[in-house]
Amino acid sequence: MNEEELKRVTVYFEAVLLKAIRMKAAHTQRSISALVNDAVREALLEDQGDLAAFEDRADEPTMSFDALLKNLKANAKR
Repeated sequence: MNEEELKRVTVYFEAVLLKAIRMKAAHTQRSISALVNDAVREALLEDQGDLAAFEDRADEPTMSFDALLKNLKANAKR
């Protein structure tokens, strides 16, 4: 990624979290920016996957919690 694609922002971290990030950056020989970018990207991709799963299942029938419990009890192996 070139510098033209990067934008500067101010982010405030809890002191203990910042210490851990600095240690991870030093241990992995990566910048704090690279670590934070990767973490945010991963979180957003996970959200995108969750949203896609919800969309894929939108047409499935729904069941109330009480009906689900009743169904589970009726089909339980004894």
